[in-house]
Amino acid sequence: MNENSSQEAKRRAVENLRSGRSLDTQALLLNIQQGSRSALAQGITLIETGHSEWLADLPRSSSKSIRLGISGVPGAGKSTLIEALGMLLIEQGHRVAVLAIDPSSPVSKGSILGDKTRMERLSMHDMAFVRPSASSNALGGVTKSTREAMHLCEFAGYDVIIIETVGVGQSEIAVRAMCDYFLLLLLAGAGDQLQGIKRGIMEICDGIAITKSDGDNALHAQKAVGEFASAMHLFPTRDHGLTPAVLAVSALHHHGIEALWSDVQRVFRYLDERGFIDQLRKNQYLSWLHEMLREETILQFYSRNAEAIAQAESSIAQGLSSPYAEALKILQQKK
Repeated sequence: MNENSSQEAKRRAVENLRSGRSLDTQALLLNIQQGSRSALAQGITLIETGHSEWLADLPRSSSKSIRLGISGVPGAGKSTLIEALGMLLIEQGHRVAVLAIDPSSPVSKGSILGDKTRMERLSMHDMAFVRPSASSNALGGVTKSTREAMHLCEFAGYDVIIIETVGVGQSEIAVRAMCDYFLLLLLAGAGDQLQGIKRGIMEICDGIAITKSDGDNALHAQKAVGEFASAMHLFPTRDHGLTPAVLAVSALHHHGIEALWSDVQRVFRYLDERGFIDQLRKNQYLSWLHEMLREETILQFYSRNAEAIAQAESSIAQGLSSPYAEALKILQQKK
């Protein structure tokens, strides 16, 4: 599906909702299951616009698809690497879905959503589905609907789901709770050797790829591989006992891409044989449950206390009270 078709599917989905026309969820689910990328795009649009109640009809996924999360420092070439990896997987017979998260502006709330342009070959392939979504200022590097979108992609028959986060930082780690293999992309020779070693992100990754390891940067990349490989032994051993591999890759020259995929398969196979994948799936569903409950609880609380919150805002704005005093007053109200 090209960009125009994707936008048309989004437009139709939103227009149907605004006009009050009923949604035939069974027909939509059937079309998604049969591989319609237009229906899949429409389904994700419904979720992103706050209409996810129809997902109750979606059966729990029993798919053993590989869920791959990818994060990286700015300029590490996430989109370029994902396209190279995606095309390799398609050559091997896989169906690949990419859920790319673009940062939203805190001012305009807008997002560029340029990942389909950066992954032009992959996004146009019949065996791939590339969906850029705005983060809408959600923390954790993903959107509030990434889990649901991933579930729909698996229902549609995609056996490799790649989640590209907005970037890397201390808070960009929510993707760990929804993927089987978390890949961290770093650059060599750009000060990332020290900046990249942050306990939060390094302790949860399953692999590290030093990107753009070609040309004059090849030697720097090999040096960085050694440094990071040594650094990984300084962190606590993961529950499954595996130490993350550190690889040098060049998406531009397709160097190291096969080795990277081999490592993803190695880790997934190791975890699956020892029951870790089943446990990961259970943890991922429990995390999904509690996230949905938290979101709904917050929405209901603000709805029930709208008048009290407005009064509190007025008191604080006039300097008559403090945020702490007003918050305590609202929380202590009996409903």
